Amino acid sequence: MRVLVTGSSGLIGSEAVEYYDREGHHVVGVDNNMRAQFFGAQGDTTWNLSRLQQKTSHFEHCAIDIRDRESLFELFRNHKFDLIIHCAAQPSHDKACQIPILDFEVNALGTINLLESTRQFCPEAVFIHMSTNKVYGDAPNEVPIVELEKRYDYANQVDYHGIAETCRIDQCLHSLFGASKASADIVAQEYGRYFGMNVGIFRGGCLTGPSHSGVELHGFLSYLVKVAINGGTYKVFGYKGKQVRDNIHSYDVIQAFEAFRNSPRPGEVYNLGGGRENSISILEAFDVVEELTDRKMKWVYVDENRIGDHICYMSDLRKLKTHFPNWQLTYSITDILQEIVAVEQSRYVSA
Repeated sequence: MRVLVTGSSGLIGSEAVEYYDREGHHVVGVDNNMRAQFFGAQGDTTWNLSRLQQKTSHFEHCAIDIRDRESLFELFRNHKFDLIIHCAAQPSHDKACQIPILDFEVNALGTINLLESTRQFCPEAVFIHMSTNKVYGDAPNEVPIVELEKRYDYANQVDYHGIAETCRIDQCLHSLFGASKASADIVAQEYGRYFGMNVGIFRGGCLTGPSHSGVELHGFLSYLVKVAINGGTYKVFGYKGKQVRDNIHSYDVIQAFEAFRNSPRPGEVYNLGGGRENSISILEAFDVVEELTDRKMKWVYVDENRIGDHICYMSDLRKLKTHFPNWQLTYSITDILQEIVAVEQSRYVSA
């Protein structure tokens, strides 16, 4: 196949590049390192691009800005892609309020540019859109919860499996990031349903893994481990540190994409996270990381939560597993943290 991966130097994008390169496919990566523009030196992904170029055999990098429609059209004219995996984004709901126009251009305009490029030049291709659970805004916070010693959890048995795709996405507070991603999510669905294209939308929970350039504004576990190992101080924003996230390893994300590629359903939406089994609160993550690193976590509490933040979010994976019964999580939350700690420790020593 000819595979296009946008955001190819990021967490999910680089995992996709490595996977399809190993499988012998020609992979074109589009990434202009805007993460460094968004987050500064800590967000720079140049190291990951260099790693990919050293490890891969069939990888071609293109520093194209996805807002540049004509450059994308030219790229698509020259490559008849069979698979497009769209991961490029401005990924932080905190950062978006500082750069609302840029956030919308990258997330919404960039997405429709890619969808239209696909429609014009390779309409039979499978298009994977990496969306986010932030499209639900703060609607998930309306689910009744109970407060436990170190986490919040759902109060009612009916909500045990978490947030389903039927959760509404409007008439709630999103953050500007959530709004731009919701726009992209809807237009991706429309290209699938209206034009009959093989577009799949995956609303990610906390996506994680060792290739994450974690920063305070984006990258929960990656950033937490980085702070722990480097002796920094972690800021907990509200909710007593008991807010819960479900975490999924980047490898398992790509396997979900593969399941969809092999049996596409035009315009279908899936929640994609670690589910209940890979859920963890900030306080619980502190405990695990302290045990893995043998370092006491230094942290401070800020008695103000982030706007639009989820209190307790676990992805209901039942629809995904029903449509693709051979897909399953292969990395536990402990596996994920052990791997991130090992990689971050090696970087700390080499530095």
